[in-house]
Amino acid sequence: MPRSAKMAFRPGRAGRNADRKTALHPVGYWSDPLSPYGNGSQTMASVPSLASSLQQQLADALTAALPDAGAADPLLRRSDRADFQANGILALAKKLKGNPRELASQVTAALPAGELIKDIEVSGPGFLNITLSDKAIVETLAARAADTEGRLGVPVDADAGTTVIDYAQPNVAKEMHVGHLRSAVIGDAMVKILEFTGENVVRRHHIGDWGTQFGMLIQYLIEHPGALKHDGAADGASDGEAAMSTLNRVYKESRALFDSDEEFKARSRDRVVALQAGDPETLELWQGFVDESKIYFHSVFDKLDMEVRDPDIVGESGYNDMLEETCRILEETGVAVRSEGALCVFFDDVKGPDGNKVPLIVKKTNGGYGYAATDLSAIRDRVQDLKADTLLYVVDARQSLHFKMVFETARRAGWLNEDVKAVQLAFGTVLGKDGKPFKTREGETVRLQDLLDEAVERATAVVREKAGKVGLSEDEIVENGRYVGIGAVKYADLSTSAVRDYKFDLDQMVALNGDTSVYLQYAYARIRSILRRAGDAVPAAHPELELVPAERALGLHLDQFGEVLAEVAAGYEPHKLAAYLYQLASHLTTFYDQCQVLSPDNAPEVVENRLFLVELTARTLHRGMALLGIRTPEKL
Repeated sequence: MPRSAKMAFRPGRAGRNADRKTALHPVGYWSDPLSPYGNGSQTMASVPSLASSLQQQLADALTAALPDAGAADPLLRRSDRADFQANGILALAKKLKGNPRELASQVTAALPAGELIKDIEVSGPGFLNITLSDKAIVETLAARAADTEGRLGVPVDADAGTTVIDYAQPNVAKEMHVGHLRSAVIGDAMVKILEFTGENVVRRHHIGDWGTQFGMLIQYLIEHPGALKHDGAADGASDGEAAMSTLNRVYKESRALFDSDEEFKARSRDRVVALQAGDPETLELWQGFVDESKIYFHSVFDKLDMEVRDPDIVGESGYNDMLEETCRILEETGVAVRSEGALCVFFDDVKGPDGNKVPLIVKKTNGGYGYAATDLSAIRDRVQDLKADTLLYVVDARQSLHFKMVFETARRAGWLNEDVKAVQLAFGTVLGKDGKPFKTREGETVRLQDLLDEAVERATAVVREKAGKVGLSEDEIVENGRYVGIGAVKYADLSTSAVRDYKFDLDQMVALNGDTSVYLQYAYARIRSILRRAGDAVPAAHPELELVPAERALGLHLDQFGEVLAEVAAGYEPHKLAAYLYQLASHLTTFYDQCQVLSPDNAPEVVENRLFLVELTARTLHRGMALLGIRTPEKL
C-alpha cells in the first residue's frame, strides 16, 4: 500500500474519533433507522472484491494461453483447500482435446506478475488451487475502510431500474395479527437492500380499505354519530391502542346489529352502493375509519422500528376510478370473456377438482369488482404512471395461484412484457412451538402488538441480567431491550428462507448463543468495547504483516460483503444476508479465541492491524444489520 494511503487511514486523534463515530453511526441512521444511509452518495470509486480481481486475472490468462478457446470462464469458487479453486480448465480441455494439467500449467504461466496471488497449485485433472497474498487481503480491506460514505466500497449497480415493492398490507378497521409480520419485515429489508444497491424503489402499502363491510360500518356511524370517539375504556392507552379499541368496539357493535336487524342490513347494503358511487357524506365517514386505522397502523409499525409513510399507503380505494377501464380493456382485447354474466380470464393449466377450468373473475355477475380488477389496475398504475420495470409483491405463499393468474393476465394485456416483470416474493406461515399455525391458548390469532410487546419484555430481562457488567443505565436497559427484542423478531424471520414456514420461539430468539440477532448485536457491542479500551492504539492497516489463519478467514469473509448483497438483491433473498452476518460473527468469535487484540505482548503494528480488522468487522455488522432493519447497540 502506498504510504499516502496508509497515512490517510491514520488521522490525528481528534480526527480519528470523529471519523470513527461517523463511520459507525452515519448521520441520519439513528434518527431514521429505515433509511439506507449513504445510498447513491458515494464519492469514491467502488472497491473490486478479491474474487472479482482474481476472476479477471484468470480470464485474461485463459485468453492469452488458450486463444483458440475464445472468452472462457475460469469457474472460480471458494475452496476449503485454498482460498479459491478454478475449475474451468477441465471443460476447456475437452473442447480443445488437450491435456487438462498441461493446459492448467500454461494458464498459470500466463498469469501476470503481481501481489494478488501468493501460491497457485495444479491439482487433479487441471483444477487450480489458489491462495491469495496477505498483502492483497489487507490492502483491499483498507480500501473498503477508506470509504467515508459508509458503503464499504460496495458498488452501485449501473443497470439499476425502478422497482415498486408492495408490502405491509394491513386492513382498515381490523387489528394487525402475526400474519402481517412477515410481509412487513421482509418487504422493509428488501426496500433497504435494493435502495443500497442503487435501485429506485417505490414503496406501496396496498391496505384493505374498500368493500362491503364498510357499508355496514358507515351506516352504523351515521346512526351513532359519536361512535368513533375514544371512550373511557381507552383512557391511559396510547393513541394507537385507543384507536384500535374504538375500531374494535364499533366493528362488533355494527356487526351485531347487521346480523340481527334486517332493515339495518338493507340500509348497509345501500350504503355500499353510495360509497362506490362517491357520495360525499359516505366518503367523508369512510375517511374517518381510514384515518383512525392509520393511527393504529403507525403505532404498530413504530413498535417494529419501521417507517411507513402516508404517501406510500395506496389501498384498494386508490384504484377505484380505474376498475371499469381495466375491465373494458381486457374485454375489448379478448383477454377476458363473459361467462355466466361475469367477466373472466381462463387458463389452460388452472383447473378445479372437477377438471373444469377455474377462471380469474375480474367483474362479478352483479357488477361488483373482484380483487383481480384492483390488482390489475394497480399493475397498470405502477407500470404506466410510476414507470416501474419490476413489480415485487411480498405476499403470503397461499395467494400464489391468484398472483400467477393476475400476472399472466397482465402479460396477455401487454402491461407486463420482456422489459417489465412482476415477481411474488412468497412467504410461508409463522408457526408456534408445536409446529402448527401460531395461535393463542384460546385458539385466537395472535395480535401483532401483543407479540412485539412480549418480545421486548423478554429481551429487556436478558439485557438487565448483563447490565451490571457493562454499566448500562436504566434508560439504556429499556432502549437496548427494545432494540434486542424487535431485532430478535425480525432476525428470526429474515434468517429463514422466505418461502419456508418458521417456528416462533421467543426463548430461542433472545438467546445469546446460536443463530440469533442477539449474538450478532453482542459481537458488535464487544468490538465497540475493545475500541473504547484501546487507549492510544488506533486501527491501522499493515499490509506488510503476515496474517494468522483466523485473521485471514475474517478478512476474506469481510471482502465478500458486496458480492453477497448483489446476490441478495438479484434473488430477493434477505436470508442470505442474515447468513453472511452470522458467519461473520462466527469468524469474529474464532478470531477472539485465537488472536488477542490488545495484548501487551503484541507489537504495536500487530495491535493496530487487529484493531483495523475488528473495526471494519463492526462497520460491516452495523451496515448489514441496518439493511435488515435491526439496530446495533453500543453496549450490551
